Amino acid sequence: MTTDSLTQNWEEYCATELARVRTMITRLGFVLDNNQIHIGGERAVIGGNKLVLMGKRIRDGKRVVIKASSHRDGRSEMEHERVCRMALDQIRFAYHLFLSPEQLLWYSEDPYLISITAYVEQDCAFLDRTLVDQFFLALNAFETQEGAHAATYEHTRMVRGTFGIWRAADYLRSFETYQRECGQLIQHHPEICTHLEQARGILHDQRQRIEQYTGFLTHTDFVPHNFRVVDREIYLLDHSSIRFGNKYEGWARFLNFMLLHHRDLEQALVLYVKQNRTPEESETLHLMRLYRLGEIIWFYTKNLEKTTGDLHTLYEVRILFWDEVLQSILKNRLLPQERIQAYQSLRNRLRSGEEKQRQQGLH
Repeated sequence: MTTDSLTQNWEEYCATELARVRTMITRLGFVLDNNQIHIGGERAVIGGNKLVLMGKRIRDGKRVVIKASSHRDGRSEMEHERVCRMALDQIRFAYHLFLSPEQLLWYSEDPYLISITAYVEQDCAFLDRTLVDQFFLALNAFETQEGAHAATYEHTRMVRGTFGIWRAADYLRSFETYQRECGQLIQHHPEICTHLEQARGILHDQRQRIEQYTGFLTHTDFVPHNFRVVDREIYLLDHSSIRFGNKYEGWARFLNFMLLHHRDLEQALVLYVKQNRTPEESETLHLMRLYRLGEIIWFYTKNLEKTTGDLHTLYEVRILFWDEVLQSILKNRLLPQERIQAYQSLRNRLRSGEEKQRQQGLH
């Protein structure tokens, strides 16, 4: 299916769902914004079975975030996120946990499930803060996650059914899937398959190191568009990406993101781990970065066939760029800043105006 077909299908789906959701939430005392940037741009390719919408409460104009789905998988994801959110507040063995936006409404009207939470206003976006401020906020967030460690059988029993627990074997199986599927889909880039095989070999050889630091609460998508900072407290917006796994999995996702968005912060956090934690922990962070880079290459590879035109070119560029990052991490070398800037410039030229607007809304 081409990008145009996907876009048309997605737009038709959104139009139908929006009309029905708008009627329900108006009856419930809320109103949707006219412009819904979170359902535009590359959402047509990424897809999903739920809508994330912006709106207001009619009686006082309070800004809200509305999640809605009529699809079984979308409803299941929303219900799982709600269970995780409530469970996170009750983990007795964690000394401090994240705050959550106020839940204003949880409503079911077959076949729809609707969740409405307060929009968390922040005076300053994370990426607009000083390097020092970003560093200590990020460090505090990761230490908060590390504070929830399922170190006993009782702890494991408490979290297994809700969050899931990943061990070294799970990471290895997952990476092998990424490698196998990439090999099938991008045979015209055999060098990428070679780099993924090198990473797989390192992960396999160091599986005991990965296992050594499992059992920790980790947010697998801990990036600025999934949290807000208010009075130095972090409000977590996405609870569906929480699991108990390797303590540096969340770090790895954050560092790979910051390699693009704030290189100085990425390097400051890498240096902090190297200078203030054990060599084994620094090694584990390196392993988790390899794992997450394999994942992002796989993500763009599996969606490549859905794209055409500029978006297809963009996905090809992304695959090649993240392979370069993987090579740099494999060799423990810094990717030249000019290469990152060249990628950013090309990416921005290839993005649609709608996607640029969506990205601004995310941050």
